Amino acid sequence: MSKNIVQIKGDPSIRRFVFEQKRVNNFFDEYSAALMVTLEKLMRFHGVFHVMVHYSRGQVTLWHRDNPFSYQVVMAEELLAEGFLDEYKLKPYSATAQISADEIPVVLASCKSLRMQDERLYLRTGSLNIMNGVVGLNFSCDGTHYMNYKQFLNSPLYEVA
Repeated sequence: MSKNIVQIKGDPSIRRFVFEQKRVNNFFDEYSAALMVTLEKLMRFHGVFHVMVHYSRGQVTLWHRDNPFSYQVVMAEELLAEGFLDEYKLKPYSATAQISADEIPVVLASCKSLRMQDERLYLRTGSLNIMNGVVGLNFSCDGTHYMNYKQFLNSPLYEVA
């Protein structure tokens, strides 16, 4: 990915009604701290290289290094179930990852902050790919942004509140 932020305007019909909608807290929002810890562990210790968090649906999509052409859809409740992480073998953190393991929780916390910052303009879906270092963001206005994780972490727009 280039060093530029890619911004894609979404469906005008969605943008037109953005101020008539309001974020509704769900299971993911209530348990986001524990869920983010589980996602971090999956990426750091279990070979997951790409996570896509669908906050509004309470769903996470995971891509694993052992089977990169397939993905796994997991509901938030499943991520917190006892023994969930035991289903994944331990794997060393990828030496070719573009993001350090220590920065994963910072990116995830920044995404959580974007989810909760505003009741009308909020993060619906956030993704992180540690292999190419790209963060993807999709907002309630249907706008989408893709950028390098360093740009994401250094932008005042995406700071953790």
